[in-house]
Amino acid sequence: MNKNNSPYTAAITGCSFLYFEFKRILPMLMSPDAALLLKEEIEKNDILQINSLSSRKRFIVEFKRRFASVPLHFWQAWQGWSEEGQRIGLFYAILKTYKLVFDFHFNVAIKQWNSVDHQLNKSDIMMEFNEIAAHDEFVDSWSDNTKDRCASAYLTILRQSGLLTEKTNELQSVHPASSELEYYFRTGEEWFLDACFLYPYEINDIKAKLS
Repeated sequence: MNKNNSPYTAAITGCSFLYFEFKRILPMLMSPDAALLLKEEIEKNDILQINSLSSRKRFIVEFKRRFASVPLHFWQAWQGWSEEGQRIGLFYAILKTYKLVFDFHFNVAIKQWNSVDHQLNKSDIMMEFNEIAAHDEFVDSWSDNTKDRCASAYLTILRQSGLLTEKTNELQSVHPASSELEYYFRTGEEWFLDACFLYPYEINDIKAKLS
């Protein structure tokens, strides 16, 4: 299986969570003149304030992918949410953008959350990597360093979205306001509440508040 046939990419190694940077760029992404504004930002560096030209180019490419992974009305709602709601919303967009992150989360993190031990370590992710590589020649061709960086980037994404503690690597649920979770119910994306490590009774409570 070559790169073009594989649903996986290692792009998260060069652009992990970047909440503040994405938030600053979002108005440009939403503009009718997005292409021109983003091109100018790569050259002038007025908003991102990132010294490396290659990093700015890479971040903009990934920000565009994340932006396009969900409908415009999601981002319109996202702008009015709390930081907690925005961070978990950005995680939602990342799950929609990168199959690698989605598989790590649903095949490893959620299973770990539903077990007795809520600790998540890089070794747990690497076991899933081996499983993916066994069925995907492109992923199998990645170097050990690339795989290690992907696993580290996923853990960083979890920490910065609020789903993993900084020091102990313990999985934890997040509880944005019911109004901020309404989008996922209204659009048939209720599965994402499981991704936030909410228990079924909590999801039912939120649903009742919104009905």
